[in-house]
Amino acid sequence: MGAAGRWIRADLRARRGQAALTVLAVAGIVMALITGATLLEDGTNPWRGLFTRGNGAHVWIHTVQPPDPAVLRALDGVTDVAGPYRSAPGTLVQSGKKTPVTLQEMPAALPRVGRPTLYEGRWLDPRDPEGVVVERSFAKAAGLRPGSAFTVTGLDGVTHNLIVVGLAESGDQGFYPEWTPGLAWTLRETLLTVEPKTARSESVTGLRLSDPELTDLTVQRTVTTLGGQVQRVSTWREVRASMELDNRLLGVLLALFGTVGLVAAALAIANAVGGRVLTQLRDIATLKSLGFTRGQVTRTLLIEHGALGLTGVLLGVAGGWAVTVYALQDLVVVPLSLGPLAAIAGGTALTVLVAVGLPAWRGGRTPPIPAAPAAPPRGKLSRLARLALLVRLPPALVLGARDAFTHRAPAALTTFGLAVPMMMISIGLGCWATLDDFRDHPERVGQAAALTVRPGSVPANDVRRRALDDPDVAAAYPGAEVDTLVPGQTRTVRARALGTSSDPYPFHVVEGRLFRERGEAVAGQGLLDLMDAHIGDRVRVTIGGTPLIVLIVGRVIEPEQDGEVLSFGIDSLAAKDAVPIPFYSLVLRDGADPADVRARLQAVGLEVSQPVNPADRLAIIRVIIVALVAVLALIGLANLLTASALGLRDHAFDLAVLKAMGLTPRQVTATLVTATGLLVTLGVLTGTAAGASLSAWLIDLQGAASGVGSGIGRTPPLPTLALSALTAIGAALLVALIPARRAARSQLPHATR
Repeated sequence: MGAAGRWIRADLRARRGQAALTVLAVAGIVMALITGATLLEDGTNPWRGLFTRGNGAHVWIHTVQPPDPAVLRALDGVTDVAGPYRSAPGTLVQSGKKTPVTLQEMPAALPRVGRPTLYEGRWLDPRDPEGVVVERSFAKAAGLRPGSAFTVTGLDGVTHNLIVVGLAESGDQGFYPEWTPGLAWTLRETLLTVEPKTARSESVTGLRLSDPELTDLTVQRTVTTLGGQVQRVSTWREVRASMELDNRLLGVLLALFGTVGLVAAALAIANAVGGRVLTQLRDIATLKSLGFTRGQVTRTLLIEHGALGLTGVLLGVAGGWAVTVYALQDLVVVPLSLGPLAAIAGGTALTVLVAVGLPAWRGGRTPPIPAAPAAPPRGKLSRLARLALLVRLPPALVLGARDAFTHRAPAALTTFGLAVPMMMISIGLGCWATLDDFRDHPERVGQAAALTVRPGSVPANDVRRRALDDPDVAAAYPGAEVDTLVPGQTRTVRARALGTSSDPYPFHVVEGRLFRERGEAVAGQGLLDLMDAHIGDRVRVTIGGTPLIVLIVGRVIEPEQDGEVLSFGIDSLAAKDAVPIPFYSLVLRDGADPADVRARLQAVGLEVSQPVNPADRLAIIRVIIVALVAVLALIGLANLLTASALGLRDHAFDLAVLKAMGLTPRQVTATLVTATGLLVTLGVLTGTAAGASLSAWLIDLQGAASGVGSGIGRTPPLPTLALSALTAIGAALLVALIPARRAARSQLPHATR
């Protein structure tokens, strides 16, 4: 191995640029996959980050009296205990609006276990006993910020004026309003002021476990130990389930980008290694003549190029970790767990070794006597070259058109190597365009209503009139949401009564039509799949114990509840289920600002909420797209440089002939750039066309599989596609120009060497 090691070191020193590019391409794809997977896991499962940062408790025990922490700490599997803390119910009063809230005791010094993560403002201070820290999602819904008044009424009816000093997040309770009531942390003295009677409060104690999988067993042991004191128990699984988003669309997108990225990277590495093997044929033949066997040459090439790829994997892992820890520290993300990290690193390493194997095997079959340089292939000119002659293009362009397809196999590999990354970039632009469509046209995803109002402090019969009094409110549709039991299923789905049969809510129907009569309904794709129903079928559901038979007349895009939603007019409900009307969905006039309308309606005593646009929940896709597009561009660049290097090698003898014919260095440069540029243009245009045609179809396919339904995919706008294609072609030509100019300015003896 001594001679092989010296040859490897000499070869790497002679081709440092190509070696560095191989390492960077592999490191880039690993960094992008790690960063994307980290953002995906943190964005779709925020519980993980909150629980880790706050060293959360796996089990929270609610008891009448405070238990003995030493007894709980002695239970098998319990490593630490949070509390016990007192917790008391109260009512937050805002402009006549009353909202239930839970006040929980917390010390001024944050504990080791179950500590909230401060997001804004400051933590509790004994010198300010009137201060409270509010859970962030509840504060957002209630419009609270540090400095806001926090007027709370206890069960005895006494009102206490407190003030918000900070906002915090916690992995021990779900987001509001999915997890109610709202939560606020106070000092013990403040809690006793609001609720002095311990009989009207409860004790809350957290248990940190050594093995989260033993949660159920620990709960059983705790209940057995404490007996009848236990009122209820909440676990980390419940909190995680309430916080998780449907990450299937994100997971499929990341898997698609990662898979194609690895394929493109493998192709780039294989091309780079194959190109370097071709340029090393004389050196390999010399090694063979010196006594190297076929196996030794193959192992040498595997070691050299495999080491470059594995170095890129290690650098990518280190870079991905650094990005998630330092560059994304403002997002407070938690680094990727060991399992996905090992899968990404191992998959990339395996891909690199497979990509290196075939060129190394071919290099081992090189004969010990170097073959003479092959003459250019004989035969007719290509159609493109003949067309260039026919239209009397300059000689440099005609020669470039001839050289582009002289060797068809390398030309096809170069074109394919550029088309694959460009196809994925176009698919990414399609995902971006779909998110833009969600944001610009929320009515297409079931969000024609920008606001939802409830009575609050206003009489129920007066809600609609007060809402329509606002000049920016165009329509108010009465609504109610109830759970319905589906025949043959052991669980319930959501039934939404919205609008009336004569004045239906403006759903965006992608198949069939909107309901127009009592007993007609539209459904999401998830519900149709669950019930094995189709448009035109009658289905029977049970709402509040009352059977309801509806005719499904259309399918709508439904991003909520995995598409398992049935929607119909409120007049289709039985009388006992239809009144009172819980809420009204408000459609605003064009150009109206929902925030301004919400503020005005809240000022008149209405409780107003704003739905979350799917584009906001899937915003992490944009970050993933940007990162992976950068890596795909790097892979395309690696393919291009490989193609340029091979082209210069194949045309090294032609350069002397071209100069002898009288072509200037500029014309020789134009010939070489034209040969590369034609392949680049073909690959970019092919990849762009393929990606544009596949993007909407792939998004609709995943939409249908996730229950949202097909019809959401959007093709990237033509100007965006044109700009991306022109940018790719322009950048590729600039990259190809550098070695072409260097070769064109070289002396004749050097070119023919």
